[in-house]
Amino acid sequence: MTNSFEIRKDVDLPVSPEQVWHAVATPEGQAGWSPDPYMESEDLDIVEERPSRFVVRTPEDAHGAFHAFEYQIQPLDEGSRLTFIHSGDLGNDWQSDFDYAEITGYGWNLYMHTLKQYLTYFAGRPAVYVAAQAPDHANTHQAWQQLEQALGLPDGSAQFTVGDEIRLEPSGLSVIEGIIDYVEPGEDFLAVRSQDGLYRFHSLERIGMPVALGHYRYGAALQPLDEEQRKTEEQAWQAWLQNVFA
Repeated sequence: MTNSFEIRKDVDLPVSPEQVWHAVATPEGQAGWSPDPYMESEDLDIVEERPSRFVVRTPEDAHGAFHAFEYQIQPLDEGSRLTFIHSGDLGNDWQSDFDYAEITGYGWNLYMHTLKQYLTYFAGRPAVYVAAQAPDHANTHQAWQQLEQALGLPDGSAQFTVGDEIRLEPSGLSVIEGIIDYVEPGEDFLAVRSQDGLYRFHSLERIGMPVALGHYRYGAALQPLDEEQRKTEEQAWQAWLQNVFA
């Protein structure tokens, strides 16, 4: 028995193929949009055909599971078209109550959008990724509502749509002012674009995991961001989540 899958996404980007290549094929570029920009590259099978094709394949495990991520980049009259393909097999021991390709496809919708936001509004600026996760028990819709309250949204986040201005006030952290840049109808999710970053808050209830966040922070052009500063900010968000759900 196999659990093979393929997820395909197309996105037009307002930059050259070389700039798209840098974003998808280098650690510096991946930090500006990728779900796991600091993933270890050891044991990965990598194919590079700059600037038109980049492929990463994980090793196959004992149950036949593996993942492949392919980026095909084509020039357009203005900008570039990226075709992204996530394929593989979940292995003969995979069992779950949710459709992996469906749920993961929703996630890639967000990340392709985030890539476009990055290259549209923050191209050329150094980036870091800040992530944190709530305690395990914060894996319900009620937990999401608790997060909304803690962000200063007493009426919730579902009232907002793309382009709406928003202000988040997490206690003990900096105020975030920006606009809603993405929505996923029916999902507990909040995405905000500010002048210095893309802020993403997720409910992962559907896959049995707690509330989490993954923010992309951008520095001034040509001025690298300090890794210690990134770690400090990540620790601050982690402590905030721990306090919200204590």
